[in-house]
Amino acid sequence: MPLKNQIVHESRKLFSLNGFLGTGINDIIAASGTSKGGFYNHFSSKEQLFYAVLSESQELWRERVQYGINEIPSPTEKITAILNNYKDRYLKDAENFPGGCIFITFSVELDDTRPHLMEEVNKGFEGFTGLLRSLLDEAKIANELFLDTDSAAVAETLFAGMLGASVLYGVDKDQEILDRSINSLIDYVFQLRNEHFQE
Repeated sequence: MPLKNQIVHESRKLFSLNGFLGTGINDIIAASGTSKGGFYNHFSSKEQLFYAVLSESQELWRERVQYGINEIPSPTEKITAILNNYKDRYLKDAENFPGGCIFITFSVELDDTRPHLMEEVNKGFEGFTGLLRSLLDEAKIANELFLDTDSAAVAETLFAGMLGASVLYGVDKDQEILDRSINSLIDYVFQLRNEHFQE
């Protein structure tokens, strides 16, 4: 693996475990097996590294959470797949995110201390809630949900529930609690479904 990629890879794991603020340049250098010169040859600062780590983390998130949804015709089934993928393919990915959801870690520590970095994290949150909202709108068009369903409110509820499940799982890695939390969100989606569609 090229050194630049190695630095990003190891930093992602360290940021997931200790946060951006709790990870020092020396920690990154040691984990990457390089020197200060090797680090600064690729990144002018830790903040520049943050953007690289955030971009790679978002790409990994998309690969895992949106896995297989393009092959699913039903919009509500796509949402179910997203929720299950989030649980099984993302949150349980201890190899890439040993400390749990890196975006939660960033949001907790950066909101007050580094608002310009938190702004970049928020763009990802907004993009995801937008995806959920569009799938819910598609579900209304497909008659899977009632037309008066508030897509924005449901998307926000699902997103908040996913964040809550992530925080709970991050505390003690209890898979039973995680499964129960995500399954309750899936049940919520199916409770909204048009009774006629369910027949």
